[in-house]
Amino acid sequence: MALEVRHVAGERFEADIRGHRVVIDQPDAGDGGPTPVELFVAGLASCVAALGRAYLLRHGLPADGLSVTAEHDVEQRPSRVSDVQLVIRVPDTVPEHRRRGLLTVASRCTVHNSLRTPPHVTLTSAPPQA
Repeated sequence: MALEVRHVAGERFEADIRGHRVVIDQPDAGDGGPTPVELFVAGLASCVAALGRAYLLRHGLPADGLSVTAEHDVEQRPSRVSDVQLVIRVPDTVPEHRRRGLLTVASRCTVHNSLRTPPHVTLTSAPPQA
């Protein structure tokens, strides 16, 4: 799977992801979209939410009202997300034993697994397109 991020102006970029356009910038650059770090954390929270929803539906439980709240801390040297706290909220009708199961399943989402076992990342430079 491939996606492309293009510079628009100043600190504003646009990601093209399967035809979906996402604006990415910094708050002091007009705040037209989330920052790259916010997208990173949102990707984790969204992945957890999607697996949580699938788990609830698989067990015949309601998923309406499911939400995941994420808070994160950033260290400066080296610049990195140092801590992420996720809270899954489910409908009151979900029994306690299913909540424990949901946490187990949700903690195995692809993004979470990628943080546990980081991918090999290659960064190269290409000549400008003519």
